[in-house]
Amino acid sequence: MSGFFIDWDGNLRSVEDPGGGYVCEVDLPARYVAVMKGPVLAHEATLYKTLEAVQKAGIKAALVPGSHPWGCKRDGF
Repeated sequence: MSGFFIDWDGNLRSVEDPGGGYVCEVDLPARYVAVMKGPVLAHEATLYKTLEAVQKAGIKAALVPGSHPWGCKRDGF
């Protein structure tokens, strides 16, 4: 499954490589992304099938690789 979602910092990430040890579970008909860390739900997001869909939604977020860290120092990460 390919596609993109917005993380809690406003970055655009691929569902194939969310990084941070997370794994994405996708419900395609619902356009839902569950970002999991083991059995724990860490984040929920909307699925965008293509970069064009992200742009069409008016979202201006930077696409980051999986190596880009989740969270920041002020969040305790």
